[in-house]
Formats: sequence, C-alpha cells, structure tokens
Amino acid sequence: MDIGVFIPIANNGWLISKAAPQYMPSFELNKDITLRAERHGLDFVLSMIKFRGFGGETEFWNHALESFTLMAGLAAVTTRIKLYATAASLVMPPAIVARMATTIDSIAPGRFGVNLVTGWQRPEYSQMGLWPGDEHFANRYDYLTEYTTILRDLMATGVSDLKGQHFTMEDCRVSPIPTQMPKIICAGSSDAGMAFSAQFADYNFCFGKGVNTPTAFAPTAERLTRATEKTGRDVSSFVLFMIICAETDAEAQEKWIAYQDGVDHAAIDWLGEQAAADTRSGADTNVRIMSDRTSAVNINMGTLVGSPATIARMLDEVATVPGVGGVLLTFDDFVEGVEVFGTRIQPLMLSRQPALEAAE
Repeated sequence: MDIGVFIPIANNGWLISKAAPQYMPSFELNKDITLRAERHGLDFVLSMIKFRGFGGETEFWNHALESFTLMAGLAAVTTRIKLYATAASLVMPPAIVARMATTIDSIAPGRFGVNLVTGWQRPEYSQMGLWPGDEHFANRYDYLTEYTTILRDLMATGVSDLKGQHFTMEDCRVSPIPTQMPKIICAGSSDAGMAFSAQFADYNFCFGKGVNTPTAFAPTAERLTRATEKTGRDVSSFVLFMIICAETDAEAQEKWIAYQDGVDHAAIDWLGEQAAADTRSGADTNVRIMSDRTSAVNINMGTLVGSPATIARMLDEVATVPGVGGVLLTFDDFVEGVEVFGTRIQPLMLSRQPALEAAE
C-alpha cells in the first residue's frame, strides 16, 4: 500500500480549529516535510490549489501557495519521491498544464503527476471574473472530460485538435512531451465523478469516514471497482485520513477533543454557505461530505486517533480493503507527524514491509 502526504500548501493544514497548530505555508516548511517523507521511504506528496479561504478567526486557508510552482521547487531538491500538483481546470488551460507538466518532468523525470479538480467554491473564481456560471455545478464532469482528453493527448503525442462543447483546439502543439505519461488523479465520489475516474484517472481519492473506523470507506472503493468494470481500466482508490498520534491512546484522544472544542465556527459557516450554493449536484459529492457539520473541524476526513501501535494496526486494516492502492495522510503537526510516522508507525505496519525491504 502506497503512502502519501497531503502537504500543507495553505495555512493551518486541515484543522479548522483555534486549538490546532497555527502556521503559515512556505516553501521551506513543505521542503522539510517532503524531504522527511522521502527519507522515510514514503511514496508521494500532493499539494492542492486554493484561491480563497474560509476566513474566520483562524483565517483558514486565506494564505496559500501555488501548486505547480511549489512542486517544481520540490522536484529540484528530491530524488525519489513522486510529486503531484493540482490543476484548477477552470483557470488553467490544458495546453498550459501540459507544458508545465513537461517542465517539471524535465526536473524530476517520471516522478510527476497531475491532480485534476473541477472547481466547486464559486468565490474562488468569481473574485477573478472567471466563474462560468452556476450551470458548471451540473456539467463540470462534461467539462473535465474534454479538458482531460486534451491534456492526455498533448502529454502523450504533443498534439490536440479536439472540437468540443467547452474547448476548440486548432492543431494545438506542445513540445517536448514528458519522458513518460504523468499519472492523473481525481477525487470523484459522486456517480459522475466515479465514472470520470474510471475512464480517465489512474487513482481516485476518496474520503475515509468517521473516527477510528478505518474500513468505513469500503463501499466507496467498491463503487469505483464497479465503475472500472465498465471501462476495463485499472484504477485504485487512495484514501484520505488524518493522523492524530500521541504516546498513548488516551493522550491522542485528549488532543482530538481539544481540537474539536476549539473549532472555528465562522470558517465552518463559510464552508457551509459555499456548499449550499451548489443546488445542482447530488448528496454524494465531496462538497457535501466536506461541509457536513458532523466533524467539520477537519473537513470530515476519516480520522485515526491513537498511539503509534494503534495507528499502525488501523492502517493495516485499510490495506485489506479491495481496490485500495494507498492512503493520503494529513497530520495536526506535519513535521512531527511525518517523523513519527516514519520512525514509529510505519515500521509496525505489516502492509508496508515489502516497500521497506525493497528500499533497503
């Protein structure tokens, strides 16, 4: 099972809490985290893209770096770990993304991939005059289908002449092309998102669910498997989890309770307002999952709370779910979290022993 880190490209990581560590994003911070992950044999890091935060007392995600630029810098200082940047498809034309992907591939041959997002938070784009209208909520995967077709054609052959509803390419050329086809990631949880990932992605991110329920996401992974049966492609699930670790289970639970008690309600309210603006999508989209107030303090991602031994055991349970290719991890404190994971959690994971032996 592959292990990745969802590096903190925006302030405060993924905890919308006044009690959580408060920090600004920087290249040095993300370089430190990535080099630690590489040193401990982790497989990849991924950075998101965010153009407008949620505000509140913590100014959650109000401060963020740019994904491709950050990953280009990390490509130059790493040697093995894979790197994924996120392309905001509404504002980054596929021909530009293809050229940027080729550039980063020239820095880190064969180690770069692209995470594609459709865009769901209207103020991110309307502030720049680039929101296409609320019909985007309903047709975003039609848009992304054309976008990805162009992107894959350009990265594979250097040419696209697609004439579609959303894009009109006129013998578009990109040269050189990457040394090998970059992997594509999507995070679809709706039926439309699953169908897209089954057709175009190499991996599909899905949210873990609940607290210390490591296999609760299994029905989502099964839905992806059913979708890939229709396309005949091999697409695996990468599951998003937050790790809250301490010396003992009780101490880890104390931290988790403190983070919940310190929740930034104003930032959560903003998130809910943006999700409510989408009246076209169904109840099964990632936006609905993220804005559910059940555990909004960490955007409702699955959370594993406990000692190193407890976390290792639960991650081994994740690895038993059919269709799982890996996990994408976040931490309350990323520098300490990656170090503890690499030195104290990973060595206890039976599912990681083949990878650790191969790295020796």
